[in-house]
Amino acid sequence: MEQALLTRLESAVARLETLAASGSDPSVSSRDLPGAASLDPAISVFEDLVADSLGRVSASAGKIGGQVVDATKILEEAFAALRELLVKAKRFQKPDLAGLAEFLKPLNNVMVKANSLTEGKRSDYFNHLKTVADSLTALAWIGYSGKNCGMSMPIAHVEESWQMAEFYSNKILVEYRNKNPDHIEWVKSLKELYVPGLRDYVKRFYPTGLAWGSVNSASLSSTSITKAPTASIPASPPPPKAPLCSTESVPSRPKEGMSAVFEEISSGKSVTAGLRKVTNDMKTKNRADRSGAVAATEKRGHTSSFSNNSKASPKFELQMGRKWSVENQIGNKNLIIDDCDSKQSVYIFGCKDSVLQVKGKVNNITLDKCTKVGIVFMDVVAACEIVNCNGVEVQCQGSAPTVSIDNTSGCQLYLSNDSLGTSITTAKSSEINVLIPGAGPDSDWVEHSLPQQYLHTLKNGEFTTAPVSHSGA
Repeated sequence: MEQALLTRLESAVARLETLAASGSDPSVSSRDLPGAASLDPAISVFEDLVADSLGRVSASAGKIGGQVVDATKILEEAFAALRELLVKAKRFQKPDLAGLAEFLKPLNNVMVKANSLTEGKRSDYFNHLKTVADSLTALAWIGYSGKNCGMSMPIAHVEESWQMAEFYSNKILVEYRNKNPDHIEWVKSLKELYVPGLRDYVKRFYPTGLAWGSVNSASLSSTSITKAPTASIPASPPPPKAPLCSTESVPSRPKEGMSAVFEEISSGKSVTAGLRKVTNDMKTKNRADRSGAVAATEKRGHTSSFSNNSKASPKFELQMGRKWSVENQIGNKNLIIDDCDSKQSVYIFGCKDSVLQVKGKVNNITLDKCTKVGIVFMDVVAACEIVNCNGVEVQCQGSAPTVSIDNTSGCQLYLSNDSLGTSITTAKSSEINVLIPGAGPDSDWVEHSLPQQYLHTLKNGEFTTAPVSHSGA
């Protein structure tokens, strides 16, 4: 009898010592004790999830080694921090935003630690590190505090977070599909940890958010988390209660948006009281400066300013020893480039009524936005390009692998016997004629017009394209 009594006394003393060490109130029930956490079904199931699913992730990481092991250890730290938060939440009331941020700080520190692994120079296991870092976002479901908190519901948040991490996990599957099965097993076990593991756990115990303590539980604040109260320091007296009726009026927060508009309309005041009255001289039809007529002087001034801006100084020079620039030449028929080599290019821009001769072999020739310009050249290594031109004539006296004509209206292309194998490409162009030498030395040039209309027909499930031919009666 005495032995049983002593046993009961020892257990009671042990319980009181535990309460004193934790700084809790004696009125806290036994389910709030750290030793009783394992009796909570939510905690016990979470521990089983960690031991089973997370254990398989750790086993697979051990086979791979390297930074994968380091990332998996951080994963274990995150789930351990989540368990501590689940236990702690049952001993406190739901906090405000500042208290919630302090409450989630241990978990946030682990996430920051995981993200730091992905920074800097990319390693061979970057996809593994990124998968772990992005997947830890799923543990933030514990911070869900309501519809207006900016987060999805806990179940949806876990699924969305894993979808973000799955982008990098799929890269691991593709990279190691036929190389190392340990990486494949690590990815599969990690996915099972979150989906369906963590998702089903949240769906079973916390579908609408974290379960906080009852009203009689201790209040949670930033000071209560960082420093627990001790018995030797007396509690500060509560602040004096404010009177129910005060002579000083407390300004209320003004309404914004459409609420303020409807409040003003329903107040009975004149809604148009603050509007200015529009007099006759302010109306558009009575204002002289708003007439629909356009002054002639204004139009002439606009035209003259445009024509002056369109004139640019002519240019004919070799730039950096690589590029011949011929620009804004008007009415100049004696432009000659004779000192050139195969490494140089020729660029003709904005010229009109001019003729250019290139006496030598160059790498590339380009005509851009030229009108009624003629060019005669010997050999081209790459191509001769004609872009945005009107009524130009181009003569190749040597060889040119490619002639490209784009967005051009009117082009006469003369080819020599050495350039008959030239490839001619056209796009958005019209009036393109190609002239080649005749059969004899004294024969005239033979002119061929390139088609600009095409007929597209569907045959056997595929479209065939052919130029349109016109025959006269």
